[in-house]
Amino acid sequence: MDLRKLKTLIDLVAESDIAELEVTEGESKVRIVKSGGVAQNHVMMMPQQVPTHYAPAAAPVAAPVAAPAAAPAAAEPTGHVVKSPMVGTFYRASAPGNPAFVEVGATVKEGDTLCIIEAMKLLNEIDADKGGVITQILVENGQPVEFGQPLFVIG
Repeated sequence: MDLRKLKTLIDLVAESDIAELEVTEGESKVRIVKSGGVAQNHVMMMPQQVPTHYAPAAAPVAAPVAAPAAAPAAAEPTGHVVKSPMVGTFYRASAPGNPAFVEVGATVKEGDTLCIIEAMKLLNEIDADKGGVITQILVENGQPVEFGQPLFVIG
């Protein structure tokens, strides 16, 4: 990749709202990351490597099985788990200072709003898919959530 293209990519990241950009061109790979606060760009050029057969299988299998499986296993036996339908930021209320949609012990009906997940500047209401009593809130307000991550337990 030539330096003019690289400079253009750095300028694009600096002037936009994106935090990270990764581009692969042939055997070259460029990753530009904008750090928070002061806009600083980090550029890494990495040669493309062919992974060995044993390394990719060992690393991904070991990490997801050990950590994420423990939390849902502990939460699921106590009731119905409401999981995140998307990646984003979890909010318990419609705006800062407003009361939370639900608290532990609140009775909800199917279709009641439980929280909001902000994804790509869009606010998505997450509704209860089952009625009951909220027994656990598994995510803190303002925390990032992943697809399929447990959010609430309804008893």
